[in-house]
Amino acid sequence: MGKYWPWFLFTCVAALWAYSLLHADFAFGKKAGENLASFLVEMASVLPPMFLLVGLFEIWVPRKVIERYAGLRSGMRAVPWMILLATLQAGPLYVAFPVAIGLWRKGCAPRNVFIYLGAFSAMKIPMLTFEVAFLGWRFSLARTLISLPVFIILAIVMERLLPADFRPPALEETSDGGDV
Repeated sequence: MGKYWPWFLFTCVAALWAYSLLHADFAFGKKAGENLASFLVEMASVLPPMFLLVGLFEIWVPRKVIERYAGLRSGMRAVPWMILLATLQAGPLYVAFPVAIGLWRKGCAPRNVFIYLGAFSAMKIPMLTFEVAFLGWRFSLARTLISLPVFIILAIVMERLLPADFRPPALEETSDGGDV
């Protein structure tokens, strides 16, 4: 059932929505269907441009550049690069994962991938602007100064917990030798 689990959930929500069409008093199914439709529209509008940008990143950015500035030997000098990359991006968290796997495949150290994901989840510029508007500069600065070291420490711990031979999934090759 593992790989079919998302399709099972999708079918359940669609069935709830269909049931709500037959029974007007079943508001839960109607709301579930509306949320599913909204999420699908959001994903259809966000993911294609993101995949295009990740594809351009794969082609235009040489592996040596990533290894030099964010690879295993980069040390702490990679942290500002990962934070800058994360804060300049916009969108929901699920768009960060294609970028993260692209970085990892290009030779980025796992700790730097984890720092990127942590910074993306908590330090994006669009998010910070809303936070400052509603909670003020002092709160936003304090939260950022507290969460940044936590991300870095957790990234180092998580990297050490990975098995030494752990690698990101490789791109599959087609029969003609090209990448899929």
